[in-house]
Amino acid sequence: MKKKLLATLGLIGLASLFLVACSSQSSSSSTKTKITVATDSDTAPFTYKKDGEFAGYDIDVLKKIFEDSDEYELSFVTTAFDSILTGVDADRYQIAANDFNYNAERAEKYLFSDPISKSNYAITSKEGTSYDSLDQLSGKKTEVISGSNYAQVLEEWNKANPDKDPIQINYASSSTGLTTRVQHIENGSIDFILYDAISSQYIVKDQGFNLTVTALKTSVGSDKDGLEYLLFADTEDGKELQSFVNKRIKELKEDGSLAKLSEEYFGGDFVSSLD
Repeated sequence: MKKKLLATLGLIGLASLFLVACSSQSSSSSTKTKITVATDSDTAPFTYKKDGEFAGYDIDVLKKIFEDSDEYELSFVTTAFDSILTGVDADRYQIAANDFNYNAERAEKYLFSDPISKSNYAITSKEGTSYDSLDQLSGKKTEVISGSNYAQVLEEWNKANPDKDPIQINYASSSTGLTTRVQHIENGSIDFILYDAISSQYIVKDQGFNLTVTALKTSVGSDKDGLEYLLFADTEDGKELQSFVNKRIKELKEDGSLAKLSEEYFGGDFVSSLD
């Protein structure tokens, strides 16, 4: 009888310890700040879906940043490009990750991380046709997403060159992915697309397009041209998150993790030249 009683008490004790441990883990998880990252999942190789899972350079960089964090719990959502920053405004999302470049309008409203990659502008056009300057695009047709850096570069060129035939800019809906726009070059609907070199080279190779990708010879924009950032709300919480992310970006650059991810997704080192 005593042996049965002791055995029963022992089992109760083990069960209690198990429940305490589970309760402790649950409590630890519930105290973490939930961070939702918004992306359009259609900007390969920076962000896309593979077998239904989030993938890409930006995604894996963020996973590395928040790996083993005791403070934050990370998740990702897919949304239309033009809804990403409005979602940050409403605090539905705490980080915007979608190959974001710097521009003055965004800087007035949002906080930027330290850069996580550096590319250059490139022009994708029909095979055998090469454009390496904006001047060569005079009178040519293109397609852009309104509000993107690429749209602004072309709009500024038109304003600065009233004596030349304007670049004919068609504004696509935010749900029109880069692949679709590149297909429009092949079928003759447009003449070119201005985009970053990493994405342009990747999609032409990955999708097997018979197109030419040419890097711009001239610099456009500012010294931040070609740099990629993560964006946060310009709030106290946003500043805390920015500080945490920047600290981890520095560590990942120093230990070679960023360069490794760059090689994996971009086929080259696009991070070692970052300041």
